[in-house]
Amino acid sequence: MEYIIVGTAGHVDHGKTLLVKKLTGVDTDRLKEEKERGISIELGFAPLVLPGGQRMGLVDVPGHERFIRQMLAGVGGMDLVMLIVAADEGVMPQTVEHLQIIDLLQVKRGILVITKRDLVDDEWLDLVQEEVREAVAKTVLALAPIVAVSAITGEGLPELVSLLEEQALMTPPKSTAGKVRMPVDRTFSITGFGTVATGTLWSGTIKVGDILEILPQGHQARVRSLQVHGEQVEEAAAGQRVAVNLASMGLEEVPRGTWLGSPGTFKPSIRLDLELHILSTAPRALKNNDRVRLYLGTAEVLGRVALLDREELNPGDAAFVQLAAEEPMVAVRHDRFVLRSYSPMETIGGGVVIDPQGTKQKRFQPRVLAVMAAKKRGTPEELVGQVLNDSKDPLRSLPELAKMAGLNDKETAGALKSLAAKEDIFIFPAEGTEYAIAAINWAKWTDQTAKLLDQFHRQYPLRQGLPKEELRSKKFPNLNGKVFQALQEYWQEKGFVKVKGNTVALPGFNPAPAGHQRDALELIERKLKSGGLQPATWPEILPLLSIGAEEAEEVMQYLLRHDTVVKAAEDIYFHREAVSQAKQMIADHIKKNGGILLGEARDLLSSSRKYVLPLLEYLDQIKFTRRIGDKRVLY
Repeated sequence: MEYIIVGTAGHVDHGKTLLVKKLTGVDTDRLKEEKERGISIELGFAPLVLPGGQRMGLVDVPGHERFIRQMLAGVGGMDLVMLIVAADEGVMPQTVEHLQIIDLLQVKRGILVITKRDLVDDEWLDLVQEEVREAVAKTVLALAPIVAVSAITGEGLPELVSLLEEQALMTPPKSTAGKVRMPVDRTFSITGFGTVATGTLWSGTIKVGDILEILPQGHQARVRSLQVHGEQVEEAAAGQRVAVNLASMGLEEVPRGTWLGSPGTFKPSIRLDLELHILSTAPRALKNNDRVRLYLGTAEVLGRVALLDREELNPGDAAFVQLAAEEPMVAVRHDRFVLRSYSPMETIGGGVVIDPQGTKQKRFQPRVLAVMAAKKRGTPEELVGQVLNDSKDPLRSLPELAKMAGLNDKETAGALKSLAAKEDIFIFPAEGTEYAIAAINWAKWTDQTAKLLDQFHRQYPLRQGLPKEELRSKKFPNLNGKVFQALQEYWQEKGFVKVKGNTVALPGFNPAPAGHQRDALELIERKLKSGGLQPATWPEILPLLSIGAEEAEEVMQYLLRHDTVVKAAEDIYFHREAVSQAKQMIADHIKKNGGILLGEARDLLSSSRKYVLPLLEYLDQIKFTRRIGDKRVLY
């Protein structure tokens, strides 16, 4: 993943902004009012490069309850969250609300950071840590690591950085293969350049010159330039904090809460089908047709909730509902959202989008609820795609996919065909079934294999290719031999690799000597050819070459593979012309005399026992002759 987006969360004045400044050197409180009041009002952003090279984008969110909308605008794109609790105050009201939001949005990776460590003794710190552990016990952060730090003294900061690296390694990448989707969290104008919209890119890739659609308004604009954390780039990928300079757009046309997307991909709607969960700590039940505030991405939309199977949704309960929004909004299936009451503004629940294009439904209809349940479960294509994207093993057989997705074989086969047609997955036959892999993992496999083969060809330019088993052990240790063989055949069919014997190579590669290797090859061939049936041995030839023993061995193996020379015994090689001559002479002798003895062969070939015996044994091995007693006859 190019960037990991890390956000802060926690109560006002618990040290979030100071911690970000200590980690990055950037003061994210940029507004005059923020400086004067000493609190964060708007989202702040800062880049962080960890010692291991992993790049992170830190999002500092306001902690004051009055600025919860700003906090919600920042938390949606987080991959990882630092829940901040001051050691001198412990868990406070906004700590709890921020934690509830993190849990509702399922930000599953996090670090519990106790700040202001320098203000308390060890006994008090232990009490605060216990309090924090109790607060997160039933949330997505229940197993999150905890660390105590001081931004003043620097205590604990190295441990925090180490935890950030550890968590980053376990954070799955966002998809760069899909359509562009970016919630706008800030817009500003630059003289001479125009409007700039910033946000965390949720999916896809943006390039300079691309045309993007501004949603839900429906305007289109060209990308004039791009920045990722202040650096000018030609391309930005999912997971990065991006500033998009939009040509011919006014600030009022791209407010916070809008989306940038691939044209024609996302359709705004005023009705959403949702699965809604009300917090057990909600102050009251949600009634049918209650007016609420729904937060998704960076957008806040007012609307009314239709409870489809009851009159009230009590704290701690969940149900299928419809939201009738007061203005169009943009959503995608499986998006997570937060719900707040209209007045007073309190976080009361959240959940997941089942259908972003809902149609008005009658209440208390069993069929409507059954359709909602089916929508939640997903189509066969979605279920299979999700299994492939989430699976630890990238490659799955049709029977495995059917079992994991809860489908029958026919449904699974149809889903595979549909997904393959859109190139969301790749499939190939093996072991009497089909195997499938998600496009993002397929790209990794082909890229890594191409790099490994290219490296091998550079290191061993005379070999016809990398041994198949070496490729399997290095890159595909979990594939059995038959599946791996099928993969190689499929790759060869698609022109990605060239398979020859037990080796695999890049399609355009042909082994050929160059420079000193060519000189060595010519010398070896000349010495063996001139030696006839009493050639120089390998130890005699080796010192004459201008290359090392290992490289010389590569040259000799190249000559053997091309049948230029023949290996009769250890250190004894013949030129193929000499062997061909010997075979003819021996064959003529046997036809005339019925067989040939070792001594007769020695005299016939005008050579010595040292060479003739291994040559005869070689001819037996290739089934040109066979030995009967002391004689050899034609095979």
